[in-house]
Amino acid sequence: MELEKEIKQDKFRSVRHKMMLNIIFTANWFMASHGKSLKKYGITPEQFNILRILRGQRPKPATVNLLMERMLNKMSNVSRLVEKLRLKGYVNREICSEDRRACNVFITTRGLELLEKIDKLEKEWLGETNGLSEKEAIEVNRLLNRLRG
Repeated sequence: MELEKEIKQDKFRSVRHKMMLNIIFTANWFMASHGKSLKKYGITPEQFNILRILRGQRPKPATVNLLMERMLNKMSNVSRLVEKLRLKGYVNREICSEDRRACNVFITTRGLELLEKIDKLEKEWLGETNGLSEKEAIEVNRLLNRLRG
């Protein structure tokens, strides 16, 4: 559906203004869809992002700073998210032996099992992009990379 219909706005200040709003709207649309499907697993998209980063780091731990650097949403409160995941049994936290102010975060077996279940949603999530061909998806990636400089 066209942006104009989605947000009930006919005029934009410029084509660039419309593009910016369209990118923001589309990102929020994806996040809402993913958030809804993650809800049945009791985690948020930001918690899911942390678990995926930790799985990729395995067997090495990740510091909270590393998680912050790699998060898709840079505004996330990583310490709070890690604590919520720890309480659910999906991660462990240990004081870093080299720097007692830092802590190392590891994904648990339970966290890996949860990701295994959620991985099955990936096909559903990718289905949301079926309106574009493979060639168009490559072009969107190229243009977004270029936009961010």
